[in-house]
Amino acid sequence: MTRGQALVAGVGGIVLAAAVGFGLGRVTNAPRPPQTSAGQSGRQVLYWYDPMYPAQHFDRPGKSPFMDMQLQPKYAGQASGGAGVQIDPAKIQNLGVRLATVERGTLPSGIAATGMIDFDGRDVAVVQARAAGFVQRVYGHAPADVVGAGAPLADLLIPDWAGAQGEYLAVRRTGDSALIRAARERLQLLGMPPSLIDVVERNGRVRNVVTISAPVGGAIKTLGVRAGMAVTAGQTLAEVTGLSRVWLNAAVPEAMAGQIRLGGSATAKLTAYPGEVFTGRVTAILPQAQAESRTLTARIELPNPRGRLRPGMFADVQFGGAPQPALLVPSEAVIRTGKRTLVMLAQSGGRFQPAEIQTGREADGRTEVRAGLSEGEKVVASGQFLLDSETSLSGLQARPIAGAAPAKAAPALYESRGRVEQITPTSVTLSHEPVPAIGWPAMTMQFRLADPSLAKGVKVGDRVAFGFDQPPAGPTVRRMTPAAP
Repeated sequence: MTRGQALVAGVGGIVLAAAVGFGLGRVTNAPRPPQTSAGQSGRQVLYWYDPMYPAQHFDRPGKSPFMDMQLQPKYAGQASGGAGVQIDPAKIQNLGVRLATVERGTLPSGIAATGMIDFDGRDVAVVQARAAGFVQRVYGHAPADVVGAGAPLADLLIPDWAGAQGEYLAVRRTGDSALIRAARERLQLLGMPPSLIDVVERNGRVRNVVTISAPVGGAIKTLGVRAGMAVTAGQTLAEVTGLSRVWLNAAVPEAMAGQIRLGGSATAKLTAYPGEVFTGRVTAILPQAQAESRTLTARIELPNPRGRLRPGMFADVQFGGAPQPALLVPSEAVIRTGKRTLVMLAQSGGRFQPAEIQTGREADGRTEVRAGLSEGEKVVASGQFLLDSETSLSGLQARPIAGAAPAKAAPALYESRGRVEQITPTSVTLSHEPVPAIGWPAMTMQFRLADPSLAKGVKVGDRVAFGFDQPPAGPTVRRMTPAAP
């Protein structure tokens, strides 16, 4: 080989080596396609999500638009094998999960309430002065004292009776029956009780001091006599309330008051007498509701033969009703969110799913399920709140009640950032970044404001992060906050 040929061959080798190196570099530095369908573990990725906003799904990995954190992949294996979220058995044991079976049973059909014992307002005796006079003596009683029927309360001196009784005795000595009868009627018109007139007839002496006594046994409600005071005819001296019957005033929630019937039975348990049950009947439902507690007062009449039920005592009341069959779950298994009522269903393979239910009555630690569950299903009675948090993070929807209209899904919000170019009370013009979720490039456009308050504190030139949807009226900003530099 000549020297020229060797030189040409060397140059050609260098060129060939350079070409091969350049090709290998292109292959090595070629960008890898984003993992939109499979994760690093080889499992299929359904979507990416922010654990703090699990309902919002993204079609590619990256940073969350809500929080400064990476989106998490949702793998197909996590959703296979049926609805619900699968929890590791060891974790279930650590959470202290306890299951209960949905079963049929009976609940009392009555209503439970609380109440307080009060005096029977119909059994009140009023003691009045029959004539004008003076209080000569009192017998040491005071209001709230319990006295028997006929107990003396005070002695009254009535001067007008002395002259009338003297005339009556004089007429009796004449033997004229017509005059005697007229004189006796005059004594009765003066307010003299027949028993006192009989005493005057038997003894033949004037008695102008009369003892006022309690007409019935019971508690002295009011006592208005003092020694030496003057009284007038018709003046109320005392009021005595009987204790043979008492009222139990029960506070019934307004929503349940329509289930109570007049004449219906009711039972009461008092803390003063544990283990005893007192039975009465509903005699009235008072017409006015208590505005503070939104309750109606049901009046129950209870017999009180031995006077053991005293006004002011507290009682638990159960209005009568035969037990009714119902589908029951433990009350502790029910999760009330304020908008709906849920239970956590336990499924095979360690899976759990929230289920929406409709509840009814509640008693003895059990709650009636009117819709949403079937007999024999298993629900979580302990640890259900932790499981509910896990299902919320996984973005699972609760099983709806059969036959109920499905709830409308909230419109998806598309997130972006931009610069405020113009702002009015009803709209904002933004120069925003691309929105890959809907294929929008970076551009300047006008958005409607869902609420004028979104523009509060925002001025032209500010950079903002915003979320918007696309209703028929046009792109509408639902959320707008200042964006970090």
